[in-house]
This record gives sequence, C-alpha cells and structure tokens, in this order.
Amino acid sequence: MLKAVFFDLDGTLLPMDENLFVKGYFKMLYEKVKDLGYKQDELINMIYAGIKAMYKNDGSKTNEEAFWAQAVKMMGPKVIEDKWAFDEFYKTEFYNTKKLCGYSDEPRKIIDYLHEKGILVALTTNPIFPYDGTKARMSFLNLLPSDFSLVTTYENSSYCKPNPKYFDDILIRLGLKPNEVILFGNNTKEDGDCASALGIKVYLVDGYIIDDPSANGKYEKINMEDIIGVINKHIKN
Repeated sequence: MLKAVFFDLDGTLLPMDENLFVKGYFKMLYEKVKDLGYKQDELINMIYAGIKAMYKNDGSKTNEEAFWAQAVKMMGPKVIEDKWAFDEFYKTEFYNTKKLCGYSDEPRKIIDYLHEKGILVALTTNPIFPYDGTKARMSFLNLLPSDFSLVTTYENSSYCKPNPKYFDDILIRLGLKPNEVILFGNNTKEDGDCASALGIKVYLVDGYIIDDPSANGKYEKINMEDIIGVINKHIKN
C-alpha cells in the first residue's frame, strides 16, 4: 500500500541544467564574500571539498558539521568567523538563482493532489544545502517547507545520496517500509541505485536526467505530466 512519495528537487521538480546553475551560483556567492578576503578559486575549491566531506559522512555528525570542519581545514578558523555572510547569502542573494532555473506549475498540482489523497510527501533533495538555500529553491515552484513531512537539508541530515543509508534514515524517521514508498528523481545513481538498494520503487522524470555511467540499475523514465497517473496506479495496487 502506497503511504508516501519522495521527490528529488534539482532537475526533477525544479527544471535545471545543473552545470549552468552551479556556475551562476558560485559566481553570486563569490560576489557576496570576496570583500572578506576570499579568492574565487580558493572559495570554489573549499566548497567542493566540503561537498566531498558531506558525501563521505558516516553518520557521526551532521552534514553541516562535516562541511564546515573541512572548510576550516582548508581556510583556517577565519571561515567560521565569516559564516554569517554565507548564511545571509542563502536568505538573500541566492534567490537570484531563480533566473538559472526553469519553471513548471505541475509540482504544485502534484503536491496538492497528494495532500488530498492523504499521502505523505517528503522532499529528498541531496542534503548539501542549508535549509535557507533549499527553501529558496522550493519557492521558485511556489512550494513551502510546510508542504512536506520532511525536507532534507545539511542541518538535519548525516548522509548523502548515493549512500543508501540516506534513504534508510528517512524511512526510519518517517516510520515507513520501502514497499510503501515511491521515489521520483532524475539521477540514475543518486536516486535510482541509492533508493532501489533498499527496495524503493524509482521513476526518473525526463528533462534533466543524469545518466551516471557507474549506475547499475535501469529505471523507468516518465514525463512530469505522468506523475499523478503513476501515483494513482500505485494507490490502486
């Protein structure tokens, strides 16, 4: 019996060319902190190293703690003193990344439909962004954190996709079994292999699918407009 639907955000609900988005996002972040003495290459290297630390997180700390511990290793304690500027960025300038994304009104319709059906909804975006950054990207689709029973962010998560423990942790927190959940994502490795390793049924939403050459599984590809139909099929089963 279907009890919950999980959604990835970037490239799934939110139309996005990841490479173009990251390029523009890093440029905006650099403009925010450059007057604090950061060089662009050093800043980008720090972010990528912090992301790597979050991907390798073994659950012993939050992803936020993993990121900033790595940042301190690279940049020294000054980066913690400047954390206020990074935090402020996601509450203000980061909203300008909206111009780097597409738009669809389907996600709002889908979430409202699931609420009508009494189906639990979780936003299982890879938790490498702070809450405010994720809230901003959700707003580009007229979605709110309150639309979801759980939104994974770097503050509340201790694993990242493609580690299956990421989804295992979510199942435990929401009191769900894998066969009670379906996932809509766009990455064959981080969504497909990661969730299916636990027995979660996965669909990939066409448009910005990332076919990771290291992925093992094959996953059904659907259009955004097909999601409600897929959900109904699972409700009836």
